[in-house]
Formats: sequence, C-alpha cells, structure tokens
Amino acid sequence: MARIKSAVKNIRKNRRRNAVNRTRKSSLRTQIRKLRALLERKDADGARKALTPTLSLIDRSLSKGILHRNTAARYKARLTRQVNALGRAR
Repeated sequence: MARIKSAVKNIRKNRRRNAVNRTRKSSLRTQIRKLRALLERKDADGARKALTPTLSLIDRSLSKGILHRNTAARYKARLTRQVNALGRAR
C-alpha cells in the first residue's frame, strides 16, 4: 500500500476514474450490441435510426480516452458498412 500522500490520492483518483470508464465502456458495448441485434434481424429502418446515436457514443468514448482512435474508426467503419449493405439489400 502506498504511504506517500500523493500516491494515496492517485490511487483514489484511479479507482474513481476506473469506475466511470467501466460504466461508459459498458454502455457503449450495450449500444453496439443493440445495433448488431437490429442488423441480425435485418431491420433496416431500426438499424439506420440506431446508427447515429451509436456513432456519437463511439466518438464520445474516443474523446474521453476510453477507446483508441483506431478502434473507434474500425467500429464506425464496420457498423456503417453493415447498415448501408442492409439498406441496399432491401
């Protein structure tokens, strides 16, 4: 256990930040899962409506440092491509 005052404070801050980041990452994963479920059901309208908030959440996670920029770009590209493909297949 840390003995130095600043180290103890850093541990407290890290725990708090970890909890916040965990909840944000969890909500992001849930949103992506919902969009993928719509894609599985071939619900083009629902997927198109759910895409915008999902991409917004990915961007927010990127700006907060929860996702790496390449990971965020990959998620956005793949999800957008899948939604567009579903719209064309219809």
